[in-house]
Amino acid sequence: MSERLQPGDQAPAFTLPDADGNEVSLSDHQGRKVIVYFYPAALTPGCTKQACDFTDNLELLTGAGYDVIGISPDKPEKLAKFRDTESLKVTLLADPDKKVLDAYGAFGEKKNYGKTYLGVIRSTIVVDEAGKVERALYNVRATGHVAKIIKDLGI
Repeated sequence: MSERLQPGDQAPAFTLPDADGNEVSLSDHQGRKVIVYFYPAALTPGCTKQACDFTDNLELLTGAGYDVIGISPDKPEKLAKFRDTESLKVTLLADPDKKVLDAYGAFGEKKNYGKTYLGVIRSTIVVDEAGKVERALYNVRATGHVAKIIKDLGI
């Protein structure tokens, strides 16, 4: 379990397959700001709400210079089904080995109903044009999170 990122940290580089199996790297987005969000599982209610909120606001975010990438431990096939079922427009990446989730501090100990277990910590990292962490938000709520980011970023 790695440390949580802080503003000013270098965002860990990554290359992961998207829903179609194409490799996508953080470096592909150099020169643009990137909102990287981590979610537990495709096709679940909270994660669907969050992905739909990002899709609904994607034009606004890209117009303000932000690309959006969602990362989960799901396999590309499940991400493709998620994208197609929900008409998602955000880039969804597969991290079944949880290496990127771990590097970003988005995988670790969680508590639910008094039980402690390891899992994906719903997180959003805003990376600036130079690849540095601008904002690092952990344990975010699925509902209302995108609206809060838009407000916080002054978009």
